[in-house]
Amino acid sequence: MIKPLMNIKSAQRQQGATLLGMLFVGVFVVFVALIVMKVTPAYIEHMSVKKVLKSMQNDSLSNMTTKEIRDNFNKRASTTYVEVVNGNDLVIEKGTNGTVVTVEYEVVKPIIGNVSVLLNFSARSDGKF
Repeated sequence: MIKPLMNIKSAQRQQGATLLGMLFVGVFVVFVALIVMKVTPAYIEHMSVKKVLKSMQNDSLSNMTTKEIRDNFNKRASTTYVEVVNGNDLVIEKGTNGTVVTVEYEVVKPIIGNVSVLLNFSARSDGKF
């Protein structure tokens, strides 16, 4: 008679994840994975924009006109599949330290229905923030 009573007490102490709890965790993991999958291409494209600007800085930007800089960016961007920024979006600053090309842009990625993520990016040819 003591053994059945001990089994009931040990069964009451046992706890674990319920089906509903596991469902909540699964939905959360899927939602986070969905956001990561939607946002990752924007960050990859931003890295390409930074790479194009960095490679342009290696050329002598100070000897180029504004139109030549914009055309050079468009040519390099087309080979690296940059579609979110074009040469007209560039801010070109010519100073005593040389020419610096800057770009700032936003990317909106829809997630589900009317829920979207807004990403702000900026890049400079000299690598500063």
